[in-house]
Amino acid sequence: MKLFYLVAILLVSCVSGHWSAAFGQTRVETGKIITGAEQPDEYLSYLKGKRVGILANQTTVVGDQHLVDFLLSKGINVIKAFGPEHGFRGNASAGVKVADEKDSATGIKIISLYGAKRKPTQEDMSDIDVMIYDVQDVGCRFYTNINTLRDLMEAAAEFKKELLILDRPNPNGYLVDGPILDMSLTSGIGQFPVPIAHGMTIAEFAQMINGEGWLPEKAVCPLKIIKVRNYRHDMEYVLPVKPSPNLNTQQSVELYPSTCLFEGTKLNHGRGTYSPFAVFGSPLLKGIYAFSYTPAGIPGMSETPLYMNEVCYGLDLRNYDTKQLRKSKKLNLKWMMELYRAYPEKEKFFDKSFSKEINDIDKLAGTRDFKEQIIAGKTEAEIRKSWEPGLSNYKQMRKKYLLYK
Repeated sequence: MKLFYLVAILLVSCVSGHWSAAFGQTRVETGKIITGAEQPDEYLSYLKGKRVGILANQTTVVGDQHLVDFLLSKGINVIKAFGPEHGFRGNASAGVKVADEKDSATGIKIISLYGAKRKPTQEDMSDIDVMIYDVQDVGCRFYTNINTLRDLMEAAAEFKKELLILDRPNPNGYLVDGPILDMSLTSGIGQFPVPIAHGMTIAEFAQMINGEGWLPEKAVCPLKIIKVRNYRHDMEYVLPVKPSPNLNTQQSVELYPSTCLFEGTKLNHGRGTYSPFAVFGSPLLKGIYAFSYTPAGIPGMSETPLYMNEVCYGLDLRNYDTKQLRKSKKLNLKWMMELYRAYPEKEKFFDKSFSKEINDIDKLAGTRDFKEQIIAGKTEAEIRKSWEPGLSNYKQMRKKYLLYK
């Protein structure tokens, strides 16, 4: 009998620490990060009997199952889905418009919010009782998910629908840094007066959109939030699914806040390789750098990269210790400063007319000063000083909306 009780206790102990997809229940492991989607007990009863719309992509998962498949298996009436940049299944290249379609796996209608329109229409929302937002973000102003979030919130506020946010950790949540966007430079890669790295989860950012009156006519979107369990902003979080085609490794995700600025230069920034945002180079840097690579067209990632089929020489950050970024809690500006100094045709370094692959550095940085500061050879301290007092003011404002320590 004693042996029976001992075995029973051991079985209960083993089961209680794990997620069971079969029963759709959350079992909490001490210290393990549990996303909003992985807490179905917190939202399934709320969704029962409602007509549900969902904004989702390939990161919208419960364990190894897509959330839409999971909800349908639990009898939730998911009637349509909305897709952000890269599409519902995440297989469209960056910046490529995505058309409406029908999901081959479920037959559900998918409405693109990265094609002919950016915001759901009244017709799109008319047969929906509640909307769900569950898309992994990476914590940067120029990553377009926060724009889609704002557009969805605007529609939900306008058509009086509640928005359920299943929150996910920010893999760069420790980082709050960069110049505040000059709103005269508003574009598809910058639509909010926040720094390059905003240091918030999607749910926190949604609260900030409401609280700061960033919706038209200061409208407020009704929000219901399922928080991440066991999460702090300074925690390392390895993404279970790549958030977009060119953020295909954890290294790229963690370098991205610093290295996406290379999109605004005449350097290849790893597009056309399987290490985007982790390698940088140009044919003109031959003899200056020993490291080389050759960009090629990669379907679904970058079909026509800058310097396609040409040997590029430059920096290799694939093995860079990103814990150094966490330790500094700052964007790395030294890589940009170094490569500008090394580039032989400095007057063309920021020339975006050379290729459609080159973005506007002013819009990426969020300020016209950054380019001029690099050209003038300003020190990192001088560049950072120009971000004040805006950055400090933002950090103070941000505190009002934090859900996690």
